[in-house]
Amino acid sequence: MDSVKYIGMDVHKEAISLAVLNSSGKLVMESTIETKASTILEFLEGLRGSLRVTLEEGTWAAWLYDLIKPHVMELVVCNPRRNALLKEGSKSDRIDARKLAELLRANLVRSVYHGEHGVRTRKELARSYLAISKDLGRVMSRLKAIHRSWGIPCVGKQVHAPRYRAEWLGKIAEAGVHRRAEFYYQQFDALRMLRQEVRRELLAEARKHEARKSLREIPFIGPIRAALLKTLFCCKRDG
Repeated sequence: MDSVKYIGMDVHKEAISLAVLNSSGKLVMESTIETKASTILEFLEGLRGSLRVTLEEGTWAAWLYDLIKPHVMELVVCNPRRNALLKEGSKSDRIDARKLAELLRANLVRSVYHGEHGVRTRKELARSYLAISKDLGRVMSRLKAIHRSWGIPCVGKQVHAPRYRAEWLGKIAEAGVHRRAEFYYQQFDALRMLRQEVRRELLAEARKHEARKSLREIPFIGPIRAALLKTLFCCKRDG
C-alpha cells in the first residue's frame, strides 16, 4: 500500500506541473517539466511503486493518454467542470497539480475519456463534422452579405445553389466584388465536399454500434443527428 503514488498533472502548452502524493497523502515531490514525451516518460521512470495519474481533459489529453497509459497502473482523464476543489483557495499551476493528486487519492475524479479507439474515432469525426459545418455556415452568410452590401436582395437558399450561381454572380457588376464572390463560392464548394466526406465516415463509424438505431426511432432524428448524439452519449456517459 505504501508503494502507491498519486500523481496530479496540470498540463499546459510549454510545461506540466506535477505533484506526487504517497498513500498517506503526504506530498513527496513537486516538479515542473517540459511538455515533451521523453521528459514525461523520464519523470515517470524515476518514480517507484504503483503509479496512479490524473490530468484534466483538454487539448493534450488524447496524446498524453496514449503516451502515459502503458507506464502506469491507472490513468484518469477527468472532467474539469467536476473538480470543484480546484476552484477553492489560491490558484497556481503547482497548487492545481497538488489538488488533482488529492482528488485522485480520495477517488473523487470522474473519468470522461477511456482511450477506446472506436469512441475516439467517432468523437474526432463528430468534431470535424461540426467544425466544418460551422465554417460552411459562415461562408454561406458571407455570400449573402456580399450581395446585400450591393443592394441585391437575397433570401432563402437559391444564392448558394450551383445551378443558379452564374445568375447571382451576374448581378454583381463591380469586378473586385465579383471576384471576391467567386472566391467565396469556391470555398463553399470545397467545404461542402469535405463535409460530405466526413459525414460518410461518421455514419459508417456509427453503424458499427447498433444502439444508434433506437435514436432513429425518435421523430425528427435523422442519421447524422443520431450519430452525433450517440457520440455525445459515449463521451459523457461516465462524466
